[in-house]
Amino acid sequence: MANLVVDIGNTALKAAWADRMTLGKTFRYQGERMVEFILSLTARQRPDILAISSVRQLSERDVRQFEDECGRLILIDPSRSDVVRSHGFPAYLSPDRASGLIAARYLFKDRGCTVFDLGTTLTVDFLDSSGKYSGGNISPGCRTRFKSINRYSKMLPLIDTPDVIEDAGTSLATSIGCGVVKGIMFEIDGYICQYPENIVVFTGGDAIYFAKRMKNSIFVVCNLVLIGLALIADENEERIS
Repeated sequence: MANLVVDIGNTALKAAWADRMTLGKTFRYQGERMVEFILSLTARQRPDILAISSVRQLSERDVRQFEDECGRLILIDPSRSDVVRSHGFPAYLSPDRASGLIAARYLFKDRGCTVFDLGTTLTVDFLDSSGKYSGGNISPGCRTRFKSINRYSKMLPLIDTPDVIEDAGTSLATSIGCGVVKGIMFEIDGYICQYPENIVVFTGGDAIYFAKRMKNSIFVVCNLVLIGLALIADENEERIS
């Protein structure tokens, strides 16, 4: 059976075909025509299950189109949290956070986890060794911080994420770069120290960038959300069978 899993985030869409827990090629799309992009994938092959997590509300028209293109549609968006709650997570969790935590609980069974999603926002969530959700926090992501500094000041430039981080900035640009990146690193270290016994998991667009700069042992799972969606699809496939 072939399932299609789709994560619609704040800035981009990621999708992959899944055979149970095995993900195939990952597709990435960044643009306004996300529904059309998903339909272009289902046009090539009809999925048995189409599992979508979306941070934005999908219209009833979009939902009907997706239902016509698959055997069964599983949708998690701001107004559809049944799947989130059925896995023991609070309804206020965004669909991508919940899907990633479902994957982390499966991949690191019987271990406490501190899960960082480093994207448009920086989210940190905690699972205890039984898999129970202990709560989590949200702060601005790396690029969001750079953009905020530029937008809300009169003379500070917008800079790219630096390749090299000094201990302290020696110019205006390096002061901003060091301040943002080292600030996030200190933030991460603080959370890791809060639960030192936990497995530390990084995901999101900036996961590899920060994992390379941390002294702690880090598990980087770039497709954590898609893995969680594949798990959800597989569970529903088993129920159908």
